[in-house]
Amino acid sequence: MPADPTPHGSTASGAAASGASPQGYHPGQTGGFRHGDTPQRLAQIALRDVPWEVGVAKPDPAIVVDDVTRSFGGLTAVSVDHLEIQRGGITGLIGPNGAGKTTLFNLLTGFDQPNSGTWSFNGRSLGSLSPHQVARLGVVRTFQLTKALSRLTVLQNMLLGAQGQRGESFLRALVPGTWKAQEKENTERAMSLLERFKLAPKKDDFAGTLSGGQRKLLEMARALMSDPQVVMLDEPMAGVNPALTQSLLGHVKDLREQGMTVIFVEHDMDVVRDISDWVVVMAAGRIIAEGPPESISQNQAVVDAYLGAHHDAPLTVEEEDRVLAEAEQAIAREEHTDGDVLSSDGTTQERTER
Repeated sequence: MPADPTPHGSTASGAAASGASPQGYHPGQTGGFRHGDTPQRLAQIALRDVPWEVGVAKPDPAIVVDDVTRSFGGLTAVSVDHLEIQRGGITGLIGPNGAGKTTLFNLLTGFDQPNSGTWSFNGRSLGSLSPHQVARLGVVRTFQLTKALSRLTVLQNMLLGAQGQRGESFLRALVPGTWKAQEKENTERAMSLLERFKLAPKKDDFAGTLSGGQRKLLEMARALMSDPQVVMLDEPMAGVNPALTQSLLGHVKDLREQGMTVIFVEHDMDVVRDISDWVVVMAAGRIIAEGPPESISQNQAVVDAYLGAHHDAPLTVEEEDRVLAEAEQAIAREEHTDGDVLSSDGTTQERTER
C-alpha cells in the first residue's frame, strides 16, 4: 500500500527527477559529499526532493533490494518489492512486532536466505554470501540480544572484530614476527574505540560482567573494528538504562558524521524522529510507507498499522471523560458480580453460603 505522496508544492526535482545532484552533493567523493560538508546535512540535501513513496529511487543508494520474499511454512515474513537505502544517511526501520524487520536484517547480512529476490551493496550482489563474507565487504550488524562473548575480556572481544588478522593462520601463528606489528595496531585501534565509547576502564573485565547498556556499546564498538561502510543496528536502545540512551544516540549520530550508512530498527518514535534522515515502515512483511520522519505521522496507513490514533496528540477532555466512565462501569459490573457464579446457561446466580 503506497504512502501518502509528497505534499502539494514538493516535487521530485533535483536528483530524484532530473538526474542532477542536489546542491552540495557530489557523487564519487567520500560518500558523495565535498570535504568540509557534514554527512548529516548532505544526506538531508540528497533526500530533500525525494517523493514520499514506497520503493522510490534514491540519489545514491548503498543497498538495493528487489523482490525479496521469505516464508516460514505458510507465513510470509518478508515481501519487499523494491527498497533503496541512501548512502551516508541514517535510515530508521519501524513497524509493529512481527512486521519482518529483523528477518529483513537477517536476509541482508547473510544470516538467512530468502525464497526469492536479489539484493546488492554498491552494485555487488550479496545473494548466497555468508555473514562473514558480507562483513568483509563492509556491511556489519548488531543484534537486539547482544552477542558479546561473556568469558572473554572486553578488549579480547574488540580484537575479534578486526579484519584480515595474520595471526589467525595456523602457520603464521607459529612465527610471531609476521603478526606482532599488526596485533599492536589492532590493540591500539581497539583501545581508541573503547576510549570513545567510555569502556576503556573495563578493558580487562569479562564482557559478561557488563550491564546491558555497556554490552550494546561494546557490540557497536566491536562492529567498528572492521571499518564498515554500512552499520545495521537492531533495536540499539532496547533494554538500555536511560542514563546510557543519550550516549548511544550520540554514537549513532557519530557514525553518520564519519560517512557511514546507518540502518536501525527502533520502536521509540522520539528516537526515530531525533536521528533519522529517512524512515521506512514495515507491516506484515511489506513496506507500507517511506519518507522523512515528519511525513510518517501524516500517513494514515502508518497510523492505522502502527502508531495508533493518538500517537502524537493527548486525549481531549471529552475523550478522557468517556474512557473514565467506561472504566467505572467495568469496575461496577465486576463488583456487582463478585460472589456470583455462572449457571449452566451462562447467566449469573447468587452464590449461597454453605
